[in-house]
Amino acid sequence: MQEEVESSHVALPAGSRISVPLRLQDVEMAQVARFTSGSAEFDRVLGGGIIPGSLILVGGDPGIGKSTLLLQTAHRVALSGATVLYVTGEESPQQVRLRATRLGSFSDQLFVLAETDLDQIEKHVRAQTPILLIIDSIQTMFRQGLPSAPGSAQQVRECTLRLLQIAKDLHIATCIVGHVTKDGTIAGPRLMEHMVDAVLYFEGDRHHRFRVLRGVKNRFGSTNEIGVFDMQTVGLEDVVSPSELFLAERSIGAVGSAVVASMEGTRPVLAEVQALITPTAFGTPRRMASGLDYNRVTLLMAVLEKRVGLQLQSQDAYVNVAGGMRIDEPAVDLGIALAIASSFRERPLTIGMVAIGEVGLTGEVRAVTRLDQRVQEVAKLGFSRVLAPSGNLTRHESGWPSSVEVIGVESLQDAIRCALGG
Repeated sequence: MQEEVESSHVALPAGSRISVPLRLQDVEMAQVARFTSGSAEFDRVLGGGIIPGSLILVGGDPGIGKSTLLLQTAHRVALSGATVLYVTGEESPQQVRLRATRLGSFSDQLFVLAETDLDQIEKHVRAQTPILLIIDSIQTMFRQGLPSAPGSAQQVRECTLRLLQIAKDLHIATCIVGHVTKDGTIAGPRLMEHMVDAVLYFEGDRHHRFRVLRGVKNRFGSTNEIGVFDMQTVGLEDVVSPSELFLAERSIGAVGSAVVASMEGTRPVLAEVQALITPTAFGTPRRMASGLDYNRVTLLMAVLEKRVGLQLQSQDAYVNVAGGMRIDEPAVDLGIALAIASSFRERPLTIGMVAIGEVGLTGEVRAVTRLDQRVQEVAKLGFSRVLAPSGNLTRHESGWPSSVEVIGVESLQDAIRCALGG
């Protein structure tokens, strides 16, 4: 017995175009007009608004607020008079109505469809031609004719490809929700992230009010841009000044606390890094990092021990970013190191000081990008001193606010001497 696979020719859907090669110089320049999502923070992450025909993938932990964010976006877009179709594969229309009642998200142009068959969804999309299509979620969708179950790699890949073709063919902006695995990456084949135009991660601790929408891929805007939201009873609200929000409950003059200035896309954000250093009760010291890269924290502790002389090999270390934010930029290295040194020596940092700089393995403080924008944000929030790399000061002799004193440091030893007084 030998298995034979019967192949069938798939006809092109109605309205599809046949592509022909064109000279690049003959391609017409089309001015694509973005339309707003109704949220300034969402528009910032997308690069200024939603582009018709774009395919956007939104991922995040269960219960973090992905469906809430997209339902609010659908309501705000529909308020402009445009048709929006919200397709749910995990909830009934009654459940979506309950959430909409809580959020106050109602509009005559907002339609909801409970369907998982992508072929049926395509018929409704072609009949209504909405300006925005939302699929919640891609793991529940399936195409007839494929032997695999919904949520499998084949179904997710084929459904995403078909949604991409529909979005480009009908110029319909499409947002799809993607489940994440236990390590935080979007479930399904990696090819799915390559097919879409933008990949957004909705982050945050469900025990905190704050949520961060982070763009990790965007063909029409800046990458690694963030939007900050405040989770309220009536839904998600934009946070106009994230720095004020993250520093609102900071204790001035506390030991083990340092303020850092991180660039999140095109916007500087100030956050508080806290460190707690205590003698270990076991043979192997414990290291924990929340909101920061664990390997980076252990590297900085090794630099402090080798280059500065802090005896940290017998100390437990707990480092945290207050407010539930996550920072990956190397420019916060100096602030992390100063917070650890402050907790170890039981000395607070100089009041009103912000630390900016990347720390190398030899203990040098290396230059960072966009120092001017960081200093402007520091001045706006009322801080008076900035520890910055000397390499940045040689290139920028002026242009900083007069209310801020910028102190250049070349090494980690100099920074600790300036911040802790020795």
